[in-house]
Amino acid sequence: MRRNVKISPFKNTVMKMSLFKSLSLLGLTILLFVACEDSKDASETKPNILYIMTDDHGYQAISAYSNQLVQTPNLDRLANEGVIFRNSFVTNSICGPSRAVMLTGKHSHANGMINNSTEFDGTQQTFPKLLQKAGYQTAIVGKWHLKSDPTGFDYWNILPGQGQYYNPDFIEMGEKKQIEGYATTITTDLALSWLDRRNSEKPFCLLLHHKAPHRTWEPDTAHLAEFLSKQFPVPENFFDQYEDRQAAAEQKMSVRASDMDVQYDLKMQDDEGRIVSRFGKMDHTARMNAAQKKAWKNHYDPITKKFIEDNLSGDELYLWKLQRYLQDYLACIHSVDENVGRVLDYLENNGLKENTIVVYTSDQGFYLGEHGWFDKRFMYEESLRTPLMMWLPTGYGRRGDVNQLIQNIDYAPTFLDMVGVQIPEEMHGKSMKSLLIGKGETAKWRDAIYYHYYEFPNEHMVKKHYGVRTDRYKLIHFYDDIDVWELYDLKNDPNEMHNIYQDQQNEDLIKNLKKRLKELQEEYHDTTLPQEDL
Repeated sequence: MRRNVKISPFKNTVMKMSLFKSLSLLGLTILLFVACEDSKDASETKPNILYIMTDDHGYQAISAYSNQLVQTPNLDRLANEGVIFRNSFVTNSICGPSRAVMLTGKHSHANGMINNSTEFDGTQQTFPKLLQKAGYQTAIVGKWHLKSDPTGFDYWNILPGQGQYYNPDFIEMGEKKQIEGYATTITTDLALSWLDRRNSEKPFCLLLHHKAPHRTWEPDTAHLAEFLSKQFPVPENFFDQYEDRQAAAEQKMSVRASDMDVQYDLKMQDDEGRIVSRFGKMDHTARMNAAQKKAWKNHYDPITKKFIEDNLSGDELYLWKLQRYLQDYLACIHSVDENVGRVLDYLENNGLKENTIVVYTSDQGFYLGEHGWFDKRFMYEESLRTPLMMWLPTGYGRRGDVNQLIQNIDYAPTFLDMVGVQIPEEMHGKSMKSLLIGKGETAKWRDAIYYHYYEFPNEHMVKKHYGVRTDRYKLIHFYDDIDVWELYDLKNDPNEMHNIYQDQQNEDLIKNLKKRLKELQEEYHDTTLPQEDL
């Protein structure tokens, strides 16, 4: 028999409140569970990696480092919103070997590519291969310059050899194609196209490698006259006479000599034969279409005409060559900066910025008239030091300057560490992750870097040498056909004009630096030394 139970209004209210509390607690529990799951997913999401590298971009030509030459607002975004490394160096200042070091995290003698004549062994371990195994999509677009085909990449589309600036050939997964346009813009187009069609469910690692601003510094036709009316400051040691520096005196990379060729490098091409190149007859416009040729001739013909009329010689000629060189070099940088801006905008507009490590660097530094030079190779600062800036993903609090001694052997272990992949013991580099967390300076970091350059004899005739650099001192040994030591106090002589190796007061300093040098050679197992040093 069913009974009707009458509930008082007060009791009914209490029951309703109890039910409301129960439902509220249940809802709160569900919300907390979902929030925790979202938080868990966010923390476990592996960051993407976008590694942008140019060829021969001196740090002096980035306004975040120096505003003396050019403004680079898009590159500066990386420094202003992320970190900028003030003491970033290479291990061997030459194109192919630097790229091999970056991939393997090992010095040149260990990865086998000691100079541009050797071929990279693509069977060895690289960080893209390890990222592939960890579920990453990997791609490289642009300059490769390692002779063997890329390995460890799901997609590759590379310039053959040094590549061309205008209407360049690209090799896409083994198939060569010519693409009309300017190399810096095309390389960026290809990279963004790959980002558009990648599998968005997987993290990615994209290596975007520009040819620019490599010799012969051919600007986009849109920027040929970008710096035509600008007068650039002349480095204070442009007229260096190389006292007590034999290797510096015997190089062949001087703006103040035929090493910098008026026709080949500076585009002074005269149909009447009044300008002769040591490289023989050449035509910079050979690959260009009609519109590109017209723009080129409209720009360079008047400059050539005036150059012939002025008939410069001596210091006037050298200073003219420096300005002409910088006009073209920096116009190439202008295109790089524009295209880096396109990439950064893409990441922001597609919601990728917060979970992407963005790196900008160069394969080495470059001389922009310092010591009277162009090119790289020496262990002196302008070619040893390289730009390095990063946007960091969520969770990395470091911003602004990083002052520790960094080398390009550190890139591979850093990427692996930041995505949670174990670093192979064979890698020589150190992970920079601890420097980027943002919880204060790391107490223990390297106190010195090791350098070894091998490519002699070659066109630029820079002697073989190795050395050690600390935060203040640099000790270099030039060997092979000479046996010369050099010592520099970078605090008192930042331009490296005074070799103080022979000063008796430096005996203890030299002894300690040689000891540290030997320790680094043993640590990295470098046996490619002159016999007397083994």
